[in-house]
Amino acid sequence: MNIRVLFFGATADETGSRVVDLDVDENSKGQTAFDDVLHRYPQLRKHRLLFAVNQEYVPGDRQLNDGDELAIFTAVSGGR
Repeated sequence: MNIRVLFFGATADETGSRVVDLDVDENSKGQTAFDDVLHRYPQLRKHRLLFAVNQEYVPGDRQLNDGDELAIFTAVSGGR
């Protein structure tokens, strides 16, 4: 099945792309797809990253469906 991976901020700079399509196995979980992205783009490992599926923060065991979007972005903190 196919999912769309979206990169934001520093992750887009590191990968040179804002969007890539990724083929994943049926019954793949969010964490599995995230790990696959890190394998394909090892330079991302130097960042503290978060991911969301279909614009929602989800646990790593979230089941993916064909056509889902996996957004990957750097964790940021702020405030006082």
